Amino acid sequence: MRVGIIGTGAIARMHARVYKNIGYELTVCTDTHEATGRRFAEEFGVEFAPHYQDVCTHPRVDYVDVCTFPDFRLQPVEICARSSKHVQVQKPISTNLDTARRMIDTARDGGILLGVVSQHRFDDASLFLARALAAGRLGKLLELDGYTKWYRSPEYYARPIKGSWQTEGGGALMNQAIHQVDILRWLAGPVKQLFGVWQLGAVHKIESEDVVNAVVEYASGATGVIQAATAFLPGYAERIEIHGSRGTAVITGDKLTTWDVADDSGEAAPLATAVASGASDPMAISLAPFERQFLDFGEAIRQGRPPRVSGEEGYQALEVVDAVYRSCRTGQKVAL
Repeated sequence: MRVGIIGTGAIARMHARVYKNIGYELTVCTDTHEATGRRFAEEFGVEFAPHYQDVCTHPRVDYVDVCTFPDFRLQPVEICARSSKHVQVQKPISTNLDTARRMIDTARDGGILLGVVSQHRFDDASLFLARALAAGRLGKLLELDGYTKWYRSPEYYARPIKGSWQTEGGGALMNQAIHQVDILRWLAGPVKQLFGVWQLGAVHKIESEDVVNAVVEYASGATGVIQAATAFLPGYAERIEIHGSRGTAVITGDKLTTWDVADDSGEAAPLATAVASGASDPMAISLAPFERQFLDFGEAIRQGRPPRVSGEEGYQALEVVDAVYRSCRTGQKVAL
């Protein structure tokens, strides 16, 4: 696979390392800050293109990896759809549902694949739990909780666009905890209704939330909570707790740390104690799940099938985030 990258910040550098590990060829990059983009191009030995349109139409690109802020998503998808280049975007899929839907429709009409980076779907813990729940090993699902009690420094939010509604679409829930939202939505199924409360700029000088809580009822009848923050020093590893009628499973960071299930049999649970988490450092995460997801996207292109995390699934995670924000603004329960 030959890949072009739009945006050359910290996450793009991580992606570039992943592409080297899995044998994909990174061919071209671009950035609105030319000096930054050219440094990236020199470091990774790729061509620098002055405009994002050049990446989307480049003859040596099979798919485009969009590593920008989430307010810039639809534009490259539109050009890639016309030039038959597949697109993978960094999470979240967009800042709002209308744009996300237009992206999905544009990709479909153009005959290209649209994927959303949600690498925790590819952790051993998540993959095991998906199989275990499908097999009914936890029994009836009763409660599914997601906790992302992280910390980000004042320097992290130093640029006015960080934590802004216009550019980032929100704060701790949209940009940090959306990974846990995606895992919960994937494992538990659709959300029926929820109620949320938030604190806007509780600790940081941002316009969006750095503390938010939501109570969730799933269509299955299970309930749960979602808690997200970037205000809690020093930052704690994220957790997903799943309680069923036959037992409990807990993911801490990227590992399964608890598997307490009555009369259990079948595949051994991949229990671990050493976890990786972006609780206080956004880059302190494993490359392995990224490698699995990028390989899956390449295989989806070769086989002509949807990727395991499609634009539609990215939309579903954003739909939950959007519902929490609407509830926080109105003080009312929101039905999905």
